Amino acid sequence: MNRPNIVFILSDDQGPWAAGCYGNAEIRTPAIDRIAQTGMRFDNFFVATPVCSPSRATFLTGRIPSQHGVHDWIREGNVGESAAAYLAGEVAYTDILADNGWVCGLSGKWHLGHSQLAQHGFSHWYVHQQGGGPYNDAPMIRGGELITEPGYVTTAITDDALAFIDRHADGDAPFYLGVHYTAPHSPWTGHPQEIVDSYDNCAFDSCPQEAIHPWAVGHALSENCLGNREMLKGYFAAVTAMDRDIGRILDKLEEKGLRENTLVVFTSDNGFSCGHHGFWGKGNGTYPPNMYENSIKVPFVVSHPSRIPTESVQDGMVSAYDFMPTLLDYLGLPLPEGPNLPGQSALPLLLGADDTGRQEVVIYDEYGATRMMRTEAWKYVHRYPDGPHELYDLANDPDERANLADDPSQAERIGDLKQRLEAWYERYVVPERDGRNFAVTGTGQLRPVGGQWEDSTTQRPQPFARE
Repeated sequence: MNRPNIVFILSDDQGPWAAGCYGNAEIRTPAIDRIAQTGMRFDNFFVATPVCSPSRATFLTGRIPSQHGVHDWIREGNVGESAAAYLAGEVAYTDILADNGWVCGLSGKWHLGHSQLAQHGFSHWYVHQQGGGPYNDAPMIRGGELITEPGYVTTAITDDALAFIDRHADGDAPFYLGVHYTAPHSPWTGHPQEIVDSYDNCAFDSCPQEAIHPWAVGHALSENCLGNREMLKGYFAAVTAMDRDIGRILDKLEEKGLRENTLVVFTSDNGFSCGHHGFWGKGNGTYPPNMYENSIKVPFVVSHPSRIPTESVQDGMVSAYDFMPTLLDYLGLPLPEGPNLPGQSALPLLLGADDTGRQEVVIYDEYGATRMMRTEAWKYVHRYPDGPHELYDLANDPDERANLADDPSQAERIGDLKQRLEAWYERYVVPERDGRNFAVTGTGQLRPVGGQWEDSTTQRPQPFARE
């Protein structure tokens, strides 16, 4: 069995455009670019939900929100008496790694409930109390205790990760290290001033500040940030400061002689728009939630110099629900028995081969009652019960400007795509966790849903916050 170390670096709210290796000459990301140069850049990597907590749950479990039950960012149940383990009963790939001899550590954001409880195979647990907050003197958890971490939180997360590598560099067991930054999530203040100032003269051509989207009217984030250069400087600075610390991790691996035997992955939990399409945010940056490319696409670069082709680019479509099957296949480990996993291994793509052997690749996304399917050429968004729906001809309209959902000439195509969409979800949805049945508004989930958490004899709060 192949037993490399694994460093999985996850940013928070990073658009696919927000890295130099993806063609943005304005933002400085030399470390992310370094991972791409020493490995592979995926140009069509998609999350399963365009918001943080459900996306993170899908990465870990390989299951979609209507299976694992996390449908929105987790607003309650992270710490204290109301703490709830939202992934209780789920099998994460870190559970499988730990069972097969990997020492698993987590430094940074968890945001999947009960942040004071080390879970799913992690023996090292240094996490954020919530899902975000101030970048200085941040609320963190160490040894199960709530603490205020002095200094800049991006650096604190990195320092903890470096200490983990130091402790396990010479061990007999391989290690898995999740480094989950809160950057570049809001607020876009409190970042190293010299980095903020370095963007004073940036034109920000990569972030056109369009007229506000009609679905973003009333959203404070868009109304406060559209056209605001200080917010653009803060977002770019958050990315560059994070990148500087990613460089420290890569340097540490090289210093310890571990780089050749370490799989390094960098990605984000969801995409983000900084003015693109007339809003600031991700899937819940509008209401109804959106499925624009900038919300569902994320950067994904991966490097393992002894195995993955260097300076390579992969344009095959891959979803976050493919990540668990791909990683386990890469390591020669079996998939867990029982879960009805929707993904398939993309190992041939990772090793530089073509897509031969994989079934037809169609990307599916959900966010409550909003569901999407995307082929290479078309995107269809269906909102239950009665719309608004969207259809985009991505081959001729890659920026999703012309909604063809009401075009009579597209009726047959829409019927076919809708039928395929519903058949796919019928195959995988766990009925008591079906996202269509919950009032998901983008304002947060208050408790776990489905299965053991449902008790008709107990008075419980509504599972979702309402606008």
